[in-house]
Amino acid sequence: MLPAGIRWPDISFRWLALLAAVTIGVLIALVGWELYQGSRMAIGQFGPRFLVSSTWNPVTDQYGAWPFIYGTLVSSAIALIIAVPLGVATALYLTELAPMRIRQPVIMVVEMLAAVPSVIFGLWGIFVLIPWLRDHLFVWLKTTLGFLPLFQGPIYGVSMLAGGIVVAIMILPIITSVSREILRSVPNLQREAAYALGATHWEVMRIAVLSYAKRGLFGASVLGLGRALGETMAVTMVIGNRPEVSASLFAPGYTLASVIANEFTEATTDLYLSSLFELGLVLLAVTILVNVIAQLMLRSLAGSGTGKIN
Repeated sequence: MLPAGIRWPDISFRWLALLAAVTIGVLIALVGWELYQGSRMAIGQFGPRFLVSSTWNPVTDQYGAWPFIYGTLVSSAIALIIAVPLGVATALYLTELAPMRIRQPVIMVVEMLAAVPSVIFGLWGIFVLIPWLRDHLFVWLKTTLGFLPLFQGPIYGVSMLAGGIVVAIMILPIITSVSREILRSVPNLQREAAYALGATHWEVMRIAVLSYAKRGLFGASVLGLGRALGETMAVTMVIGNRPEVSASLFAPGYTLASVIANEFTEATTDLYLSSLFELGLVLLAVTILVNVIAQLMLRSLAGSGTGKIN
């Protein structure tokens, strides 16, 4: 006999929900296991040196992941630096400032941007964005900020900076949409309390809205980062695909996802194929590590008084 108040639908739903949660963890574990199995030869051959070596030479069967890790992190960082302020500002405008007659059209444009395939962004980047960057923005950056190592060296057009800009455009709809929903969830009581204390409209947005929602906005940024780390096709078409580490953002680069997509079908030796599997394992590890760090930062934000008017 079941205790009073407990019914079979409740128990069934609880176990189904638990099964769904466990399934996600099992899938991640299986993906990691398959990648490990495929990369065992490269792990045995190169060991930890694989992560710090800059050599990628299929002719001599010498492989190292550092140029791809570097390119992935740099392009993703550039994308976040560009997309997070734009996305949060757009979401803030749509929730707090935009008139109702233009709010919905702007939301539709943002949603349509999210539906564009990545290969279309890549083609647009090759034929429209890169020529403009090469002839205008990159020249201006080199003239104005050329004293910094980031903006020195020859301008090719295809570069880590171009890849970061394209990825920023691709993750902008995700950050904007999630940030908008988070800002809409801020209780009106927060705004009313700030107005009652004599705050201006800007102070209400800064103190009552952004301060209350900063934890959720950080989570939206993490979602965008997850998309940026794994982006493949568009980045492959504009980043230059050169396995070198350079301080200049004008230099071509390579990412973990791009090299796997480009060279997997060209792998002619077992060690070459195993090294590509290990790159996939590294990409999975980087993604998990970034999300773990993000969760720890979210906890620190939660413990610092998030959700209160300071």
